[in-house]
Amino acid sequence: MNTSEFQILSVLAKEKNMRKASERLFVSQPALSQRLQSIEKNWNTKIFIRTQKGLLITPAGEKIVEFAEEVLTKEAKVREDITSLDKEIYGTLKIAVATIIGQYWLPKVLKRFIQKYPNAKVSLVTGWSSDIVKSLYEDEVHLGIIRGNPEWKGVKKHLLRDKLYLVDTEIKELSELELTERPFIQFKSDSTYYQEIQVWWHKKFQAPPKRTIVVDQIETCKQMALNGIGYAILPSITLQDDYDNIKKIPLEEDEVSNLHRDTWLIGYESSFNLKQVEAFLEVLEEYHHGGI
Repeated sequence: MNTSEFQILSVLAKEKNMRKASERLFVSQPALSQRLQSIEKNWNTKIFIRTQKGLLITPAGEKIVEFAEEVLTKEAKVREDITSLDKEIYGTLKIAVATIIGQYWLPKVLKRFIQKYPNAKVSLVTGWSSDIVKSLYEDEVHLGIIRGNPEWKGVKKHLLRDKLYLVDTEIKELSELELTERPFIQFKSDSTYYQEIQVWWHKKFQAPPKRTIVVDQIETCKQMALNGIGYAILPSITLQDDYDNIKKIPLEEDEVSNLHRDTWLIGYESSFNLKQVEAFLEVLEEYHHGGI
């Protein structure tokens, strides 16, 4: 088998659907079906069984797909090692970032990286910080950009610190939170984010918020607050634009400091030796010094 056939098995195992797999592989369904039959003939066993709900992998197929994934991973690693020897920046930069960073901060950095190194590719995954750490442990990405204060034994670089603000169209002072009937609009996030807010809240107030609304995305939460539906607690990274009729009140932690959220770049030492990773770090330095 060649690597293209390994790729076919990998995609089929992930999609479990001939149509979706053919779209990802940019081939027709009949052509893909024929390739699969040829692969199964070479292995002298059935790898997938077609059902009304899609493809069902056989026990033998699980072993073969596992082998295919190992080969693809090793091939990608060898290619990265080879390209790291070149002076030009090639290869794929694999990053997993916290959703909020991918939405509000990273696009400017990646734009500069792509402009400066057009031969490099970028593979970007967004999600919660806990998922990003898992991706690093499983060697799926080179770098992770996460929120909070993680326990990480590899390389760990501080990127930014942003304050947390109460955002609302009506509330002018934090003391009003104890009496207001306005809903507290929250967005789903990793547990540490709301743990920090809950600790702060209980230090300041005797009772929890009277009403809450929970939404899936931070941008939805922000827009609801901007449109006067309720109040939200948002990091400053999401509030870079000027907004009319919106009040931003910093969450005072004590007399000299405000509640804040840190962002960290993490990874293993071996990844930091790759040319594309070194190039990305250079772009990050340019960004911090106003070069972008």
